[in-house]
Amino acid sequence: MGRHNHGTRIGIIGGTFDPIHWAHLVVAEESRVRLGLSKVIFVPAGRPAHKKDHPTSDAEHRYAMVLLGTYSNPDFQISRLEIERAGPSYSVDTIREFKRMYGSNTEIYFIAGADEILDIQSWHEAEALPELARFAAVPRPGFDLAELERRLPGRFLASIELLPIREIDISATEVRGRVAAGKSIKYLVPESVESYIYKHGLYSPEKTA
Repeated sequence: MGRHNHGTRIGIIGGTFDPIHWAHLVVAEESRVRLGLSKVIFVPAGRPAHKKDHPTSDAEHRYAMVLLGTYSNPDFQISRLEIERAGPSYSVDTIREFKRMYGSNTEIYFIAGADEILDIQSWHEAEALPELARFAAVPRPGFDLAELERRLPGRFLASIELLPIREIDISATEVRGRVAAGKSIKYLVPESVESYIYKHGLYSPEKTA
């Protein structure tokens, strides 16, 4: 698959997507347009390496919500790579696998929040990352670009592209909290995702207790 795509660019956007919401989708589409990506692949995490603050919903629920949230965009795809891989999800393994699948001529852009990329040197096998992919860093409001330049050595900075995108202030934490409190999540997530959450009783008070 994709070996003939000489010199194409693909984007990867990972996360727990618990649940996927409009901010994820806006970031993915803006990245696709601005960076000239042929597609953006959503990669729901299997067992996230970093999420310790709340019990993560079952991977199949999170995958289904991403499927529902992205199906109307022909340039979005989903990968089960991390869900089906045993053990914790590490970005470096995912990037290597996409490199193998699509061939070395394909340029991979890993899309993430600038605050996450600020900590890139602490990522698993960080030293290998600048050679494997470019990093599209989406800054949050008040993000200090100087901090990125101060904290990261040149070889990391050279692989990072800052991508200022209009801020949509939605978080998965907020969505889960609103469901648990019986508040509306309309217009925070796609309608199909909203229906799925209620149908399966996700984030209800007994689930979040």
